[in-house]
Order: sequence, then C-alpha cells, then structure tokens
Amino acid sequence: MTRQEIYDRLLAQFGESVVAFSNEPFTQFIVIDTPAWYHIAQYLKTDPDLYFDSLMCVTGMDLGPKKESMEVVYDLFSMRHRHKITIKVVGPREDFHVPSVESIWRVADWHEREVYDMFGILFDGHRHLKRLLLPEDWEGYPLRKDYQVQEYYHGIRVPKIKPKKLAP
Repeated sequence: MTRQEIYDRLLAQFGESVVAFSNEPFTQFIVIDTPAWYHIAQYLKTDPDLYFDSLMCVTGMDLGPKKESMEVVYDLFSMRHRHKITIKVVGPREDFHVPSVESIWRVADWHEREVYDMFGILFDGHRHLKRLLLPEDWEGYPLRKDYQVQEYYHGIRVPKIKPKKLAP
C-alpha cells in the first residue's frame, strides 16, 4: 500500500482528525490531531490491510521558541505488507501531552520515556513515565532548543561543552 493510499484510508476513517499529508521526496508524513492519536494508532496496528505491527522509532522535535511548538514523530512498518509510514503529532512547547501508545506497541515504553526525558513531552496513560537517561532530579530537558545547562548538580560543577565547528 502506498503512503497516499494509507493517508486516504485514514482520512476516510477519521476525517478531520487527519490534519495534513506530505508526500514530497524526503518529507513523507501524515499529521494527526493529538487527542485522536491513540485511536488512530490502534487502527493502524489492527486493521488487516494496514497491520503496522512494528513501531520502529519515536522521536521528539523542538521546533524552537519562535514557532512555539514541538512534535512527536512515529515511524511505523508493517512486516506482513512491507509498507511504512511516518506519523506526526504536534503540540505546544509548554505542557505538551500526547496519548501513550506503549499499550499498543510495547517497544514505545522506552521510546516515550526517552522523549519525555530529553524534551519534557508528557505521554498520558504511560505505565511508568519517568526519566530514562538522566537522574529524576535533573533540571530541564537537554534537547530543547532553549535548554540552559545547570551550573551545579549536587555540588558538582557541570562542564559546559562547546560544539565543535565542522570543516567546510
């Protein structure tokens, strides 16, 4: 099934909860209304013609303070049908809540915890949403574009690492 056919099927089933579709080279994705994401994810996994049984990756994206929004990107694959799709949900930079899909794809457990840890995006309904890579009392979310490294952590100076310039 092509990405266009997957989009058409979702649009027919969920209407305006399917917000946008991009089928341009290197930017092929479907944008889903955040509150509808859990039900659409169930449909993507259980519909026999779609059967997206593999959640390959969950990624957070901070679009920056000027855009005032963040995204969660899901890459799905069907091993039975050999098709794939990228799904995006978009929300505000502050207090962004996304329905957890770890009860649909168990691998989402750690993926969602990592996105929470690095971006502060909350996954409603997650069984055990807590930091994965950083200590529970770490301040801030390191992959946000406005993140400021704390000067000290438990009395220990936190080194500021300057990014290296790439050669032209």
